Amino acid sequence: AKPPQRPPAAASSPAAPSSPATPAPTPTPTQTGRSSTTSSQVNIYQWLPFTEPQLAKASGVATEFAADYGTFSYHESATAYTARMQSLITSELAQVIGRAYATPGVAKIRTQQKQVSTGSAVIDSLRAFGSSSLTFVVTIHQKITGTSPSRQSTQYAVTVTDSNGGWQVTDIELASSGNQ
Repeated sequence: AKPPQRPPAAASSPAAPSSPATPAPTPTPTQTGRSSTTSSQVNIYQWLPFTEPQLAKASGVATEFAADYGTFSYHESATAYTARMQSLITSELAQVIGRAYATPGVAKIRTQQKQVSTGSAVIDSLRAFGSSSLTFVVTIHQKITGTSPSRQSTQYAVTVTDSNGGWQVTDIELASSGNQ
């Protein structure tokens, strides 16, 4: 299913850290002349408005959602399609995705070609972040079977928002058209 076409969401911009950043330790030469400070000693999360576990949880939600988004069957209703994503997305996004999935022309082709798609997803990058949202660029890979089997990979911008410690997807758009 193609994502709905709608105006791009407002761009997120990096938020200022909540506390002043601590300067990185000054490297000291060793006997070999190499620096004794390694990149593994730098905690980048001190500069970001989220922790490593929060990032891991948010990326897991984005990946799980994207795989579900790319998985469907021609005999599945829009309600059934969005049901497996229900715990991962806002109710508003569920309505938008459901309407797009049920669009008559798209649904007709899916049924005529007896399309069944198995989706998988991989995060390519973190595009933007704010104090309570992250936008990932995610590639959704689909293996579509039916009368016209195919494979396709499409990049999407997937925005997840933290709501009381739980991440939910609030937007998905083609990576080339929105969430920048």
